[in-house]
Amino acid sequence: MEYESHTLRNGIRVVHLPLKSEVAYCGFVIGVGSRDEKNGEEGMAHFVEHMLFKGTHKHTASYILNRIESVGGELNAYTTKEHICVYSTFLCPYFDRAVDLLGDIVFNSTFPERELRKEANVICEEINSYKDTPSELIFDDFENLLFQNHPLGHNILGEEEDIEEVTSEELLRFLQSTYNPEEIVFFSLGKMNFKTIVRKLDPLGEVSFSSSYKREKLSPAYTPFKKIVKKDTFQTHVLLGNLSYTFAEEKEKIALGLLNNILGGPNMNSVLNMALREKKAWVYEVESNVTCFSDTGMFSIYFACDRKNEGRCLSMVMKELKHFQNEALSTLKLDRAKKQLYGQFGIANDNHESLALVLGKSFLQQNYFESLKERMIKFEKITSSDLLEVANYVFDEDKLSILSYH
Repeated sequence: MEYESHTLRNGIRVVHLPLKSEVAYCGFVIGVGSRDEKNGEEGMAHFVEHMLFKGTHKHTASYILNRIESVGGELNAYTTKEHICVYSTFLCPYFDRAVDLLGDIVFNSTFPERELRKEANVICEEINSYKDTPSELIFDDFENLLFQNHPLGHNILGEEEDIEEVTSEELLRFLQSTYNPEEIVFFSLGKMNFKTIVRKLDPLGEVSFSSSYKREKLSPAYTPFKKIVKKDTFQTHVLLGNLSYTFAEEKEKIALGLLNNILGGPNMNSVLNMALREKKAWVYEVESNVTCFSDTGMFSIYFACDRKNEGRCLSMVMKELKHFQNEALSTLKLDRAKKQLYGQFGIANDNHESLALVLGKSFLQQNYFESLKERMIKFEKITSSDLLEVANYVFDEDKLSILSYH
């Protein structure tokens, strides 16, 4: 599959991936996230995402919710540290309907005050649900500590007391000050004709923007920490990690991705799952993760266990990390790891909704979408020495931070 792309007159980019399927996907990914909030604006990017469904100059919230769902489609959105995404899933004959609706809510939302007050309550309940879920809350708390005094430390959801005070005018001002057409991508996946897509989107090229906002890239001033937080939970929850690579550091990012999959990826035969769950039965879940941002990255390991086993689990994790730092992977093990990852990529590629979202995000970040074959070629070039180098940088015990919920 080869993608097609086009840039509208005002700078909005359009990218399409042809797919022979009756189901299609399209949406907008906007290069504004929680890290783009100023002090006092925490939670606004996520609030904007919620309010995009609550009314435009032309249509009510009820119309927006029913326009796609009445024909069996879905309308969805999410917010990250660096972007907002609004997208739809639908049958191909309803492409025009989906584009009209998405274009309207992304560029013509009014954030009515009555809807805003209700949605503030919804977001506060979302915040409370996170507080009741330590396996999710610990990631937010860890990032707040890891990125102290850096925009990436902004909690995506914000705090209840701030959310309750936000006004429509403040949300509109935030949107108007951060929407930059050069940081907006329309993406689509399906059997639609690309020329037809471009013609349909051409009027959006006339939309004017008052902002030329460009995110400032800042290297975090990182100081490793070890912190225990008292929580009324049966299990101890532990997250440890370090800064890693940006999405532009291609070779290192790829090597760490492979190493992460070996260490604590989604597969049951990952090193940490075998060591902590299958052999010792100390945990139900253990995982490692890599997140890349525009100016830094984060590597982390999470597990939850009985309190009496916390020290043993940490010692075992450190032992495995040291092993990757001190001993190069054999050719046989490296080949097996690559083969496993290739299979995972292939299966993931068959999830068309996920593929559409990756298409939009990749084009926003790098103005390029990597095919499965291209990605595999890059991973094939990774050597055991590359993994050793990355392990010694990211797994350095002196640079690892630890957050525990007791």
